Amino acid sequence: MWAAAFVHVFTASGILCALAAMVCVIQGAWIAMFVWLGVALVIDGIDGTFARAAQVEDRLPRFSGERLDLVIDYITYVFVPVFALMQAGFLRGTAGLLLACSILMSSLYHFSDTESKADDSSFVGFPAIWNAVAFHVFALGLSPAATAIVVFVLVLLTFVPLKWAHPLRTPVARPLSLAVAAIWTAACLWVLWSGFPASWPAHALLLACTTYAASLTAYLGLAR
Repeated sequence: MWAAAFVHVFTASGILCALAAMVCVIQGAWIAMFVWLGVALVIDGIDGTFARAAQVEDRLPRFSGERLDLVIDYITYVFVPVFALMQAGFLRGTAGLLLACSILMSSLYHFSDTESKADDSSFVGFPAIWNAVAFHVFALGLSPAATAIVVFVLVLLTFVPLKWAHPLRTPVARPLSLAVAAIWTAACLWVLWSGFPASWPAHALLLACTTYAASLTAYLGLAR
């Protein structure tokens, strides 16, 4: 039982990362903010393995790790990044506020959708990874107009039933997806080390990885 309880505490520690990230947003410490969001992403990525090993569902059936995970994910994947885009001036004025609201509302739809994942572990509709979107906006140094277009398109794609591959679980082109995920991670670490905006080589790597992800999404959509 204690091992299962520890897993829940480990999952819950993601909310502490969210708090630290919010403080960084208020202070304008953008690199530190993404570092904290990255730590939360790592916790989210490995806590499921710990939960299965500790047999959490059997030993602590009253407490839902899935619910806990969704609450923290919404804050770290959506709320903090959106607030950062507003504070940093990428989403400005009334239009920016409306776009921020559309992100929050559309992401709630995605998180509450019981059919948001397909049988092959891909996501149905844009998977509300606004932490990654915000990182690219900062790294590429997009203008507010370009940011608005990206946000508008992705919000719309939340409601379009295209399949978005999970880089670690979707079986289609999985070895290549894993390689691209590793390259993207390395590029992100490079950017966090060197600062915003990213250098041109890092730009190229981030855009190449994004192009691959978009192409795979298009392929999965056509293959349905």
